Amino acid sequence: MNAPHIEPELFTWEFATDPYPAYAWLREHSPVHRTTLPSGVEAWLVTRYTDAKQALADQRLSKNPVHHSEDAQGKSKTGIPGERSANLMTHLLNIDPPDHTRLRRLVSKAFTPRRVAEFAPRVQELTDHLIDQFARTGSADLIHEFAFPLPIYAICDLLGVPREDQDDFRDWAGMMIRHQGGPRGGVARSVKKMRGYLAELIHRKREALPDTPGPGEDLISGLIRASDHGEHLTENEAAAMCFVLLFAGFETVINLIGNGTYALLRNPKQRAQLQKSIERGEQELLDTGIEELLRYDGPVELATWRYATEPLEIGEQHITSGDPVLVVLAAADRDPARFDEPDTLDLSRRDNQHLGYGHGIHYCIGAPLARLEGRTALATLLRRLPDLQLAAAPTDLRWRGGLIMRGLRNLPVEFTADRQVTP
Repeated sequence: MNAPHIEPELFTWEFATDPYPAYAWLREHSPVHRTTLPSGVEAWLVTRYTDAKQALADQRLSKNPVHHSEDAQGKSKTGIPGERSANLMTHLLNIDPPDHTRLRRLVSKAFTPRRVAEFAPRVQELTDHLIDQFARTGSADLIHEFAFPLPIYAICDLLGVPREDQDDFRDWAGMMIRHQGGPRGGVARSVKKMRGYLAELIHRKREALPDTPGPGEDLISGLIRASDHGEHLTENEAAAMCFVLLFAGFETVINLIGNGTYALLRNPKQRAQLQKSIERGEQELLDTGIEELLRYDGPVELATWRYATEPLEIGEQHITSGDPVLVVLAAADRDPARFDEPDTLDLSRRDNQHLGYGHGIHYCIGAPLARLEGRTALATLLRRLPDLQLAAAPTDLRWRGGLIMRGLRNLPVEFTADRQVTP
C-alpha cells in the first residue's frame, strides 16, 4: 500500500535550508498551489516550468499592486519592505506598460553589452581589492567580506554615487538584506535614509550636469539628462528607479556569488573541471557554468509579485481576479519535464533555458552586469585561492529568511594564506 501524500510544510527554517524536495512535491501534486505566506497574505505558487514561463509573460498578471484584492493593510505586506512608506513604488518591479516601457527604455542604456564590457575592468579591480583584504589571513566569511561588498560598490559606481558616500550605502544595504535579523523597523529606516540620500544626490547632479555627456556618464546623470530632454521622468520615478537598481542589483549578485561558490565547494569534481579550464585561460566552461549555477540554486527563489487583473487559468487552475501569483523560479528550474537530471550540477549543460532572471518584458534588466560580476568573482576566487574549502559543516550554515531571494547569511571558508599580498 502506498504511503499517503503528505503536503510539505513551507517557509520554515528547514525549508529555507533546502526547499527543493518540497518544490518537487508541489510540482507533482499541486503545481499551482494556494498557500498562506508568513505575512498572512494568501497567494498562488506556480512551480512547473511550462506554467511558470507562461505566467511570467502573461500580461493579465499585472505587476502593479493596485490590482491586489486585499485592503490597504494587506497591500502593505507585499513588495519590497519599506518601499511604500518611503514613496518608492514607481519602479520597474511595480508597473506595467506603457510606463514600464518608458522607464525600461531610459535605464536600458546603462546595461548594453558595450557599457557592461566597459565596466569589466572596474569589476575586476574591485574583486582583486576585496580578495587582497583577506588573502593573507587564510580564512574569511565570503558573504560579508566578498560577495556582499562587491556588488554594492559596483552598482554605486554605475549609478554615480561618490566614493566617499558608498560606505553609507553598504550600511543601509546590509540592514535591508538582514530582514528578520536586524532591529525592529530597521529595514524601513534604511530605505527612508536611502530615499532621502538619492533625492539629494539627484538634485546635486542636476545642478552640476554639463551640457553634453562625457564618456561613461553615470546612470543617474543619464536619467536626469533624458528627463530634462522630454522623457518626463518625475523625481519620484528617478529616485525609485535608482532604489530598485540598488536593491535588485546587489542582492541578486550577493546570492549568485554565495550560492555559486557553495555549490562548487559541494561538488568538487565540477569545481576541479572549472578550475582547470580557468587555469588554461578558457572561457566556455565559465560561461555555461554561470548559467548552470543560476539554474541549480539561483539567487532569486520566487519572481516578484504579480496580480491577476481578470479571472484566468494557469496549469488548469482557476485564478480569481485580484489574487496574487508568485512564480517559483527555483521550482521551475528543477522541473524534470524540462531539464535532464535537474538535481545534478552540470557546469557544461548546454540546453539550459533557465528562468533565473525571469522571462518576458520583466526579464531582469541588470542580468548582463550580474553575469559579469558572477563570472569575475568566481573565476578570480578559484584562480587566486585554488585550495578554497568550506570551514563549517553544511548543517551549520544559515540561509536568510525572506520570500523572494535565496542566499546564505554566511559562508566561512579557509585556504592557504597568500603572504605576498599587502592588505
